[in-house]
Amino acid sequence: MSSQAVTTFHGFARFAATAPPAPPQPGEAPRSMDERLAYHSQFVTVRTPAIENLSRQVRTLMILGRHQNVTARPSLIVTGPATTGKTTALLEVGRTCHLAHTRRTQPGDTSVPVAYVLVPPGATAKTLAAEFARYLGIPITSRMTTAQITTAVCHTYTAAGVKLSLIDEIHRLNPRTSSGAEAADWLKDLTERIPATFVYAGIDVTTSPVFSGVRGAQLAGRASLIDCAALAARAGGHEPFRDLITALEQAVDLHAHRAGSLPKLAPYLHQRTAGRIGSLSRLIRQAAIEAICDGSERITKPLLDSITLDHLAEEHHRPRSPTRRRTRPSSR
Repeated sequence: MSSQAVTTFHGFARFAATAPPAPPQPGEAPRSMDERLAYHSQFVTVRTPAIENLSRQVRTLMILGRHQNVTARPSLIVTGPATTGKTTALLEVGRTCHLAHTRRTQPGDTSVPVAYVLVPPGATAKTLAAEFARYLGIPITSRMTTAQITTAVCHTYTAAGVKLSLIDEIHRLNPRTSSGAEAADWLKDLTERIPATFVYAGIDVTTSPVFSGVRGAQLAGRASLIDCAALAARAGGHEPFRDLITALEQAVDLHAHRAGSLPKLAPYLHQRTAGRIGSLSRLIRQAAIEAICDGSERITKPLLDSITLDHLAEEHHRPRSPTRRRTRPSSR
């Protein structure tokens, strides 16, 4: 399910309630070709260290802020380069919170435990407020002022019992512009008026305008940072990237793939993807789909090397050679 589909409560509730794709189980009847193609299109979500860390800290901060009513509750920021799993981590934590709430409540309960909002490009206070309103289906009109929308949002979110507010693409917020500064101030006010724990995610937030100036200092002073960095090939005595490859390989549904062949390619795969989980997942999924379509039913290095990935990964894997300076022949 795309991030666009989960930016309304009903869409998020469907996402949370839908069981994630599962790898083939021992004794299970073989899946059809169409079923396997669909499975690799969605694929599994691996519990990365970032997801585990975020889950633990969110749980702690929600307990910490449960009875804090005077000032804004402590918050979290998930940061890191593109395609390192930030949105996936955010959505998985939201899913966990939603399901835990559902298990505790009685039938007919209409409370909303989680909100998931995308910061719109060039966000202003009014457009950001409108995104919060859209998530819960709060009716607004173009004639409404920002203050009117804000009042409706704060009242409805509080009445609905929102406890966890997930705000993605926070790097789009630019407090260096007048409209961006108003949006940042609006978001700060919202955190003080809604009794929820706020978790933000964005690309390289610490080096973006979000952390600049007085407003950035206020945010940095309230938020803990979780770095969703590219995975290292080796960290101490561990090999986190190889572990991730192993987990993804165990999830593929191919008839002739040899278990253990992908972890052996860990150095190549790390260089190929720069250690980014999004790029690695796409590479393996795409290779699995091609292996099904061409009938080979196995992932090999030649097949992996034939696949074109996202531009960031390709620039890392096949950097452009510097253009040689051409000199004109001397006329002498």
